[in-house]
Amino acid sequence: MKRRELARYERELGFVPTRAVRWLDPPELARTAAKAALAKVFADYGDKREIQSVLPGGPVDLPHAGPGIWVDFTADTGDGFAPTFSVASVLARPELTIEGADAGPLTLPRGDVLVLGGDEVYPAASARAYENRTLGPYRAAFPTEPAATAPALLAVPGNHDWYDGLTSFLRVFARGARIGGWRTVQTRSYFVARLAPGWWLVGLDSQLGEYIDEPQLAYFRRELTAHLEPGDGVVVCTASPGWVHTVTKGPDGFNQLHFFERTIIRTRPVPGAGDGETEPTGAAVRLWLTGDLHHYSRYGQVQPGASGDDPRAVQAITCGLGGAYLAQTHDLPEELELPPARSRMRSKDVPGMPMRRRGALYPDAARSRRLFRRVANPFCATWLGWRNLAFLVGMGWVQLALIAALAGIVDLVRPRQGINAILDTPPTEAVRILGILLAALALVLLAHAALARWWGVPGVVASLGAFFLISAACVTLLALVVVIPPWPAVARLAVTVVVAWWLGALLGTVAFGLFLLTQRTGTVASWRMSAQAMDACKGFLRMTIRSDGALIVYPIGIDEPRREWDLEAAPGGLRPALRGGLPRTHLIEPPIVIAQKGFPAP
Repeated sequence: MKRRELARYERELGFVPTRAVRWLDPPELARTAAKAALAKVFADYGDKREIQSVLPGGPVDLPHAGPGIWVDFTADTGDGFAPTFSVASVLARPELTIEGADAGPLTLPRGDVLVLGGDEVYPAASARAYENRTLGPYRAAFPTEPAATAPALLAVPGNHDWYDGLTSFLRVFARGARIGGWRTVQTRSYFVARLAPGWWLVGLDSQLGEYIDEPQLAYFRRELTAHLEPGDGVVVCTASPGWVHTVTKGPDGFNQLHFFERTIIRTRPVPGAGDGETEPTGAAVRLWLTGDLHHYSRYGQVQPGASGDDPRAVQAITCGLGGAYLAQTHDLPEELELPPARSRMRSKDVPGMPMRRRGALYPDAARSRRLFRRVANPFCATWLGWRNLAFLVGMGWVQLALIAALAGIVDLVRPRQGINAILDTPPTEAVRILGILLAALALVLLAHAALARWWGVPGVVASLGAFFLISAACVTLLALVVVIPPWPAVARLAVTVVVAWWLGALLGTVAFGLFLLTQRTGTVASWRMSAQAMDACKGFLRMTIRSDGALIVYPIGIDEPRREWDLEAAPGGLRPALRGGLPRTHLIEPPIVIAQKGFPAP
């Protein structure tokens, strides 16, 4: 059965299977924007991390620690039911056979620990959203096994978890509750766990990119820094890829993570010494893990004289494949420096670490280019208008208003009767008039862009968007000149309004999609993929620590989630089951080997 049919069994299932968020539907966009703004205000004046010091502390207790431990990592869960439930079902399988290994199919055991790397629910955190979009699917995918040891579940909050001030996140993940067969074990929104001798797992609450609060820093100094020994390796889970942000958002994008690495992991205060005196711990971050960008990519440390994938290299992996809409990969930077030369942190530490993109992208760059262009193609099922019907409807009214305004402007030049000022104009003359109007608007836009470059005048993106929409209205007007016959006035006006609305909705939405393709970075640019709500290319990381102390990372991809389900009996009701069994899984790239010790310090 399809999702809508499955949703009729809400009472028996205990949750409502939801469709993927339609990010550009005007009501959804407005609600999410309002919650994001409120979260920012509350974060500035009422940081909930400040009061977590009263909660129980200490490192988290894992059911199994030591060489041979298995850890799963996924992020950006809780969007559409189909991808979320498919990923959860694969994670829950006691053993998973995957394709793509050099020696043939590879069988890996289920993780002893599952780490959710941020944004555990969309579009904004609430008790109901967590229940329907995350907890319900995960419980259904992995029912409780009373006789078995429950794998531990850890989570770091992302920006969407912060949209209710972190209230729901703490209630879900910090109370020791069971989520199906998994058991939550953390007591705060951040954590430390010892995976094996010489290996530590850290979950950092970066709180919308702000400074790390003092209670959190005190926790890490007490539970991590004080116990680090020379040669220890640390895996840090954070809610956003600060290393990529150094290129896309500015040179200070990595500052928070660099500060954490420098003051918590690489150095510690000298006991009994004065303020500010530190000593090296001998430990280092060996792997940075995050989601937030809904794709798979990896950056590795560049060291002169070392091979491309030397086990001693620091790795930074983005794996936001837990269920949210697919994001592009083709515009990722090829090289990074951490921290960059222009960063405010650069003067406080050793020279920056060069990083280069390594391994495979998922989706690959060629597919990414094809997919992101579909936002402006009405012949694709994921077109902006088909995925966001409320946006399409609203665009019809916007275009109708623009057409009326253009008709009024033309009427000032060639007095007639409203819209007849254009409809009675010969097509060649209409092209000339509207061409002059568009040329004038283009000159205004160029002047605006020049002012923005020289004096920082804002709003160029909005002006460019308006130009695209007005251009669509002009094309619609020209079409009306050609297709509307010279009927009686009332009939002509009625047909004109209907045709203008429908054609304006189509052309206006296409124009907006083309406008999105002109944007390179920023929130508006991210709409190119979020507007399409594509649920392909999902997956997670499965990691283990070998007996020789090396960390092995298996990036696992799921090309297509299951979109049809059956119902089967479960204690207390029913549960969905994937029709056709588990989706096909494969290695995104060969396993990544990370040695416990890195390159010698410069």
